[in-house]
Amino acid sequence: MTFKAEYIWIDGTQPTAKLRSKTKILADDAKGAELPIWGFDGSSTNQAEGHSSDRVLKPVASFPDPIRGGDDILVMCEVLEIDMTPHESNTRAALAEVSAKFAAQEPIFGIEQEYTFFDGARPLGFPEGGFPAPQGGYYCGVGADEIFGREIVEAHLDNCLKAGLAISGINAEVMPGQWEFQVGPVSPLEVSDHLWIARWLLYRTAEDFGISATLDPKPVKGDWNGAGAHTNFSTKAMREGYDAIITACESLGEGSKPLDHVKHYGAGIDDRLTGLHETAPWNEYSYGVSNRGASVRIPWQVEKDGKGYIEDRRPNANVDPYLVTRLIVDTCCSALEKAGQV
Repeated sequence: MTFKAEYIWIDGTQPTAKLRSKTKILADDAKGAELPIWGFDGSSTNQAEGHSSDRVLKPVASFPDPIRGGDDILVMCEVLEIDMTPHESNTRAALAEVSAKFAAQEPIFGIEQEYTFFDGARPLGFPEGGFPAPQGGYYCGVGADEIFGREIVEAHLDNCLKAGLAISGINAEVMPGQWEFQVGPVSPLEVSDHLWIARWLLYRTAEDFGISATLDPKPVKGDWNGAGAHTNFSTKAMREGYDAIITACESLGEGSKPLDHVKHYGAGIDDRLTGLHETAPWNEYSYGVSNRGASVRIPWQVEKDGKGYIEDRRPNANVDPYLVTRLIVDTCCSALEKAGQV
């Protein structure tokens, strides 16, 4: 007997990487064992040149496959060179190092993934040759006049839950056809692995409905909100006291840190972070309580309780979660360690 393993990896497409996958048939005696490495043609994924194109897939996490069912699995993979060192497109390896360095601080993340459905060349719910009513009533709305694609969203949610992903919620967003799901709160590596698999399941689920999903940070120009990946973060010290909250917020604004982070927060960041539509300007840093126009928001409940988490509102929907979590952990945990707040 055999089962199917869908090997999933992140390619080398620039400026925004794409997900790729292919199916490996494994014998039943591979169940519960270490999954085998595999190979692929990196010249077809922007990860190699044709004269030396072999690249290696190293399984790092596996999940039940909710689409095929049975004993079939989804396999998240890192991309390696043939000498078994991380490929330059492999951003997970660097996160693993930083996560291990600061593991004692117990960093955790919750990421809010916004996305937009498209029916052909137009957002789902947009009339042909025109625009719908202005944004306002669509956010967390109900009814066929304001909500588009709910059947896909529900199918995606079910698939994520069946896969054992750390999905914590869904909601409709401010533009027709625009939605959000949340992953976490879990560790940096876990939230990133789970978010990539949830993205793959989003594309794969929508495929069955003849609809595409995009992480474009500004899918419609003009007076419409963009799509982000608001990143909520805390450490043990932040969950126990407010001074650590302020230290983390201040550290993200020190010196060159704002621009060092933003340049890795997703392609097209300046199209979305304009200072309008609940964003701060991409080239300015600010933080504040309950302020969705700030770079980093401290939820009002956190100020009231004197402990909790912060929300970095800058990352785009198309951000690499391995990059954004590594940057935040490295910056904030280093500052907290220096301040003796660990």
